[in-house]
Amino acid sequence: MRGFWALFAVAAAAALLAPVATADGPVVVSGGGTGTFAADLDGDGDIDGSHFGLGVTFKGGVARGHFECQMAGNADFLGLRLMAVEGKVTDGWVNAAAGTAMLEGVATVNLATEGAVRGIPFRVLLTAGGPGTGQLQLTVIGAFAGVPGDADLTNGNYDLPVETVATGQIKIH
Repeated sequence: MRGFWALFAVAAAAALLAPVATADGPVVVSGGGTGTFAADLDGDGDIDGSHFGLGVTFKGGVARGHFECQMAGNADFLGLRLMAVEGKVTDGWVNAAAGTAMLEGVATVNLATEGAVRGIPFRVLLTAGGPGTGQLQLTVIGAFAGVPGDADLTNGNYDLPVETVATGQIKIH
C-alpha cells in the first residue's frame, strides 16, 4: 500500500507541473515486459503479475498510441486463463523530466471463455525504469469493482495495486 501512495503522490505532483510535450518535438512513452504485484492478490498461492506493452506519442497537447496489459500463461491472475486490457490511448499527460506519465483511453477487456467487453475506459500511471524501479498502476474505470485484486473498494473502479517492472522497461524520451 505504501508503494501505491508514493506513486500516487508522484503522479499528482507531476500532473500539476507536467507539460504535455515540448515545443521541440514529441515525447514518447514506450516499453514492455513483465511486472509483479509482489503479492498473491487472488489467494491461490502464486505471486501475481502481468505482461505489458505500450507505445504512446505526446505532441501538441495530444496523446496517441496503444497500451496492453495481459495476465496469462506464466502470469496467473484471478484463476482466469486470460485477462487482457487492450486499448487505444487518447489522452493523458507526461512529465519527461520526472519520468512519469498517465495514459487514458478506451479498451477491450478480454476474459477468455467469459468473453470480451468493449468500450471500457482505463487509466494507467507510469514511472520510467527497468526491473525494480519502473512502475505501472492500471485502473479499469466503472467496471469489475470489488473483485479480488481491487485496491480501492470505494470508488466503483477496478484499481489494481502498483506493479513493479520485473523484466523489460518503461521509457519516457
